Amino acid sequence: MNSKISEFEFIKGLTAELSSKNLVFPTSLKTTMKIRRALDTPDISNDQIARIISAEPVLSAQVLKLANSAMFNRSGKKVEELRAATVLLGFGVIRNVAISVGMKQLKDHQASGQTSERMEGLWTRSMRVAALSFVLARNLSKLSPDKAMIAGLLHDVGKFYILNRACLYQDLFTSEQTLWDLVDQWHVDIGAAILDSWEISDDIRAAVMDHKSLDIPLSNRPTLTDVVAAANFLDAHFVAQSIENLDWNTRPTPLKNLQLDAERTSTLMQETTQELTAIMQVLS
Repeated sequence: MNSKISEFEFIKGLTAELSSKNLVFPTSLKTTMKIRRALDTPDISNDQIARIISAEPVLSAQVLKLANSAMFNRSGKKVEELRAATVLLGFGVIRNVAISVGMKQLKDHQASGQTSERMEGLWTRSMRVAALSFVLARNLSKLSPDKAMIAGLLHDVGKFYILNRACLYQDLFTSEQTLWDLVDQWHVDIGAAILDSWEISDDIRAAVMDHKSLDIPLSNRPTLTDVVAAANFLDAHFVAQSIENLDWNTRPTPLKNLQLDAERTSTLMQETTQELTAIMQVLS
């Protein structure tokens, strides 16, 4: 089959899913996101939340893991019941855990071989940006670190979806570059549709959609978009080991809004190394 025709068929399928708003998710992920929406019910009790979470084993395990992590459980006393875990973590964190689990379910669905490697690479980067977003929000703003973490985790959600769907069309792409060109072309539109489908809050949605925007307005009140854009920018330089080559006089606006310069960035990274590692462990 002609490769161009094959790619066209794949794109046609994506656009049909977009226009009909009928995105194709794994059954496990649909269940997880239903649970997340249920957590938004007014006046819901800890007992009800514990019962809802118990319906999804992966989510239950992640909630208990988080409740027993050094990040949340300062007493060191083992938490073994979901109700106690929900009390300790709070509803906001539980909702975010559901999104994190949903992302992993999307990552793992149908993934094998080269697709699995692509997904793992994307997931590792998403976790790094999420952890860095958490640290930046907590140390340099009055924003919710948990919201920042989820915005960072979701920043490339459209790419996960496209790679997941591409599993069904393994033979259609003539090269790795062809696939990634398609991902780059479509992931923003797909990401927006997913965020709408999952009823993600407007501030998180804005941060995800604008995480590559480096020319946003100057402000002395950093936004969630500033945090995720800064995390995305810094992570790329940390990985490339090019942070020392940055011209801090022409640094992007999100870094200026967070009052990040070379010295403050270096100090922050040194002071939060253990915290970043702990967050990565919680998300993994």
